[in-house]
Amino acid sequence: MLVLVLGMLSSAMAQIAAVETQAHDALPYPDAATPKGIDLGALKVQSGTTPISVTIALRLPQLNEAENLLKSLNTPGDPQFHQFLTADQFVARFAPANADVAKVITGLAKYGLAAERTSATTLKVTGLPADMERAFAVSLHSYEVPAHGNASGYNFHAPLSRPTIPAEISASVVAVVGLDSRPSLRPRHDVAPQTVAKARATEPSKMKGNPFGYLTVTDFANHYDVQPLYSRGVSGSGRTLAIVTLASFTPSDAFAYWSALGLTVNPSRIAVVNIDGGPGAPSDASGSLETTLDVEQSGGIAPGANIIVYQAPNTNQGFLDDFAAAIDANSAETISTSWGFWEWFNNLENAPVIDPITGLTVGSAQATHELLVRAAIQGQTVFAASGDGGAYDLNNDLGCLGPYSSTQPYSCSLTLSVDYPASDPAITAAGGTTLPGIQEYCVNATCTPPYVINIPHERVWGWDYLNGLCTALGYTDPISCGTFPGGGGGGVSIIFEKPWYQFFLPGIQRSQPGQIYEAGEGIVSAVGVVGTYYALPAYYAGRNVPDVSFNADPETGYVIYYTSEPSGVFGLQTFYGGTSFVAPQLNGVSALLGEYLHGSRIGLLNFPLYGLALSGEAYKNPGAPLHAIKDGDNWFYHGRNGYSPAAGLGTLDVANFAEALRGQF
Repeated sequence: MLVLVLGMLSSAMAQIAAVETQAHDALPYPDAATPKGIDLGALKVQSGTTPISVTIALRLPQLNEAENLLKSLNTPGDPQFHQFLTADQFVARFAPANADVAKVITGLAKYGLAAERTSATTLKVTGLPADMERAFAVSLHSYEVPAHGNASGYNFHAPLSRPTIPAEISASVVAVVGLDSRPSLRPRHDVAPQTVAKARATEPSKMKGNPFGYLTVTDFANHYDVQPLYSRGVSGSGRTLAIVTLASFTPSDAFAYWSALGLTVNPSRIAVVNIDGGPGAPSDASGSLETTLDVEQSGGIAPGANIIVYQAPNTNQGFLDDFAAAIDANSAETISTSWGFWEWFNNLENAPVIDPITGLTVGSAQATHELLVRAAIQGQTVFAASGDGGAYDLNNDLGCLGPYSSTQPYSCSLTLSVDYPASDPAITAAGGTTLPGIQEYCVNATCTPPYVINIPHERVWGWDYLNGLCTALGYTDPISCGTFPGGGGGGVSIIFEKPWYQFFLPGIQRSQPGQIYEAGEGIVSAVGVVGTYYALPAYYAGRNVPDVSFNADPETGYVIYYTSEPSGVFGLQTFYGGTSFVAPQLNGVSALLGEYLHGSRIGLLNFPLYGLALSGEAYKNPGAPLHAIKDGDNWFYHGRNGYSPAAGLGTLDVANFAEALRGQF
């Protein structure tokens, strides 16, 4: 059982690695309550003498060759199988030539912009607003978002139209990121709805340990068969895992969590790398709880591993620079992120846009994809949360849940959609399930009798199983009950094509017809989206997400040790979940797998996962490495005996999966 010993805090505090936190205020992440930004006018008028910076992502000149190498590195029997490149080898073979980089720097200098190389494929470009406008043919405006709730106000700048890359450098540039500096990404954790009250904590069926809502990494290890690896002395020793995040955290929280579980960890295991000046001091509104749980979960599953936390401001530029730093350094064998947004939000900047000079696609999504291809070629294993809005990621982000009505300014269409960066084919998308067991709820003041829900088998996380409870509580629909569209993110990408590892696999789907997003002006402008109408492509053969899942339902969820801001009070946050737990759990599991495989790097985990599914060996007993999730749905896509865009390939039996991998190494 979980030992809740707050007295251990004093010893945990003494174990904190020295971490420098930037003093500036953190940016609140956006949600449905974020006020509309007030246009203050031209940026060059408001702060014309203050330089701003953008990131220019340089195109990989031989991207097709790199993608082909990625396949060879993951094809058993190929002479290049698992011959991953070092960072220096990748740069020598695939990075832009120094002469081409110099040409870009010289071209930007003509506009008065200074550029310095920050990674093999990124430049930090600095200049005055007027010079940025001339270089990229935009008009930049300054905006103010008022304080709201517990979130402080802030300013950002954004262009009034899409930028254009100067013709003399366009062939070498894949994206210009940072002309829009608004907070854009959201953490992918969730909490049990306040509308449905638990009767009492009950013991989960088929597992010994803590009750639902208080689960820890120890319960995770028991349920998903990690213990056999621990019994063999595997702890992630000699491995380094990285967290890519957009909010800072309080390291003592993680040490208190591990200490309470009796885990022996290196007191200097955490290193923090601030990117672009860092995200500011820890705060609830900026998403510090997300970073905290990422570190606690990954580091608790792999207690012997070191941890690097790459943390940047919550902007598209910060997110790209965060990934670039983690991948360029190549210090971590495994990486996870639990931040995301609807994949079409990339249209806010210049992505995806066809460059009129070269005819090539440019944009931040493409730039990040090329970074992720590099990571996989270097043998790094990268995970992303698939989102917590079930099949309706867009609606979960915007807070308007349909149906659309032209007379209601705060309504919008219900639209099947998936989360980014989980939708990128060069990353492993982490989906969500609900654990089996008895759940009890109160439907009256005395809580007698309790409302009982029995989940007989692990199922796709989708809160439609609470519909009967919502009715009993007097709610007329799941929206007012607070349960819709809560569920594991899943569906079909409309910007990334189906990757070859998903070919010939039953259960893979195309995008659905009739997916039209239409919204009133009010809700759209509140989150900064340009436009109120998108007709999404039908029957598009896109990348299916997720790839693999673990428990993510807050109703069968976890405890987080967390110091809240602004109160500064430490406490235990219970009944938390979301696919943001699954991504760092997979991160920790992969650190264990790497040690078990004699220190080998694994690379993109999708290749062995789908290889097992295509071989017919994934679900065979005994010793099955995967368990199909046949029950439940995420409000649209249903579980099945095999792959589904609801729970992916199912859940891992970690010990069995380790043995399956060992046969390949």
